Amino acid sequence: MDFDFNDDQESLRDAVRKWVDKGYDFERRRGIAAAGGFSREAYGQLADLGLAGLYIPEDDGGMGMGPVEGMVVMEELGRGMVLEPLAQTLIAGAVLSGYAPEDVKSAWLPKIASGESLVVLAWQERAARYDFKKCEAKSMPAQGGHTLTAIKSIVSAGDQADAFIVPALAGETMALFLVERSAAGVTTRGYVTQDGARAAEVVLDNAPATLITLDGSTALAHAIDIGIAATCAEAVGVMDKTLAVTVEYMNTRKQFGVVISSFQALRHRVADMKMQLELARSMSYYASLKLNAPAEERRRALARAKYQLGVSMRFVGQQAVQLHGGIGVTDEYIVSHYFKKLTQLEMTFGDSMHQLGEVSARMQETAGVFA
Repeated sequence: MDFDFNDDQESLRDAVRKWVDKGYDFERRRGIAAAGGFSREAYGQLADLGLAGLYIPEDDGGMGMGPVEGMVVMEELGRGMVLEPLAQTLIAGAVLSGYAPEDVKSAWLPKIASGESLVVLAWQERAARYDFKKCEAKSMPAQGGHTLTAIKSIVSAGDQADAFIVPALAGETMALFLVERSAAGVTTRGYVTQDGARAAEVVLDNAPATLITLDGSTALAHAIDIGIAATCAEAVGVMDKTLAVTVEYMNTRKQFGVVISSFQALRHRVADMKMQLELARSMSYYASLKLNAPAEERRRALARAKYQLGVSMRFVGQQAVQLHGGIGVTDEYIVSHYFKKLTQLEMTFGDSMHQLGEVSARMQETAGVFA
C-alpha cells in the first residue's frame, strides 16, 4: 500500500503548517485560552485557508476533499495545539452533506464553508458514558417542524457556535436535528476545559429544530467516527511536537557536567516514546483510510485506532513530563500544555477503556483462538 502523500496533500500540509508557525504561536494560544478558549478571528483565518469547507462539496462552496486531507490538516493543527474546534466543522460538513435534505444543505453548507457559521455536534449526555445510543433527548412534532427538549454536555465551543447538530428520540427511534443557538428555548453555559479550549452545557427547552435525518443512529455513528479520526490525527501532531521539545531539552540540559541525552537509561525512554508515536501514527492512518468503509468495519477500525492512540498519548505525555522534571508541569513551559492537551484528547469521543470495550464487543467468535 502506498502511504506517500500526493502533491496537493503536501501543499495543504505546508499551508497549514506555515499558518500555525507564524499565526498561532504559543503566546497567541495562551492569550486565547486566557480570554476564554475560543477566538472567532483565529477560526476565520482557518476558514480563509479553506479548511472549514474541507469535507463540503465544491458545489456547496467547499473544497470537496476527503479523510486523508482531513488527517493532514488535523495533524498540523495538533502541532500548534489549536483551540478552535475545526474537527467539529469537519463533522458538521460531512453529516449535512451526507444526510441532510437539499434545503438544509443549501441553507447551511455555504455558510459553514466560508466560516460565517460554526456548527458543532451536541451529543453527550450526563448518564451516557460515551454511549451515543443512550439518549434521553426528545423531539415533538410542531407546526412546520419539530421542538427538542434536551440537556447536552461538553459541547465544543457551545456558547460560541451558531448552531448544533443534536440527536434526539423521535418516538422510539433516534433522529438527528439542527438547532440554532439563537432560537427560543436554547440556553448555554460556557466554561474553559483543562486544555484551555472552550465547551458548554447546552439546555434545550422546547427549542425549534430542523430535521436532518430520521436515521439518526447511522448518521451519529458516522459523525463520531469522523471525530475519532480527526482526534487521532490531532494527537499525532501533538505527540510529534512533544517528542521534539523533549529531545531538544535533553540535548541542552546538563547534569554532572554532561547533557542528559548522553544517559543510556533516558535514551531508552525516548526510544520508547518514539515507538509509541509511530504506533499512533500508523493507527491514525488506518483510521482515516477506513472512514469510507462499511459501517461495521469502520466502527471496528476506529475503536482499535482510538484505543492505541489513547495508550500512546498517555505514555508520551507522562514520559515527557518525567524527562523534563519540575519544569515540565509549570504553566510557563509548553510541555505542560502538551500534556494537558493529550489528556483531553484521550477522553474525547470515548476514553481508552470505553474503546477497549468497543473492540472487545466486535471481536469475532474465533478471535484469538484457532477454530
